Amino acid sequence: MAALETIKLFQKQPEPRHFKVGDIIFEDGHKGQHMYGIIEGTVELKVNGEVVETIEQGDVFGEGALVHHEGTRASTAIAKTDCTLAFIDKGRFLFAVQETPEFALEVLRSYSDRLRRLKRHEM
Repeated sequence: MAALETIKLFQKQPEPRHFKVGDIIFEDGHKGQHMYGIIEGTVELKVNGEVVETIEQGDVFGEGALVHHEGTRASTAIAKTDCTLAFIDKGRFLFAVQETPEFALEVLRSYSDRLRRLKRHEM
């Protein structure tokens, strides 16, 4: 399943969220209720105030808060450009994982890719 196909699953939510350049989407340490898919725009992920990744249309982020038992964010997400984001909550996330195993694999792939990039960034 391509990343854009994953985003289509998110778009079944009634209203996407719109963020202006510089808007904070979520903050490190805060409880997370949703994961996001980028329909349009670019988002920066920051750890300790430093940009560790810039992600674009078709990617997903924020899944960590839905799968970790603490449910807190490990980064701050900021709109680098005006953005349109689809989102799902934990209940819909679990439903999508159960009903569409390819969705689960795509989210895991995204999460794994992000971890690998972060690890290279630390070196």
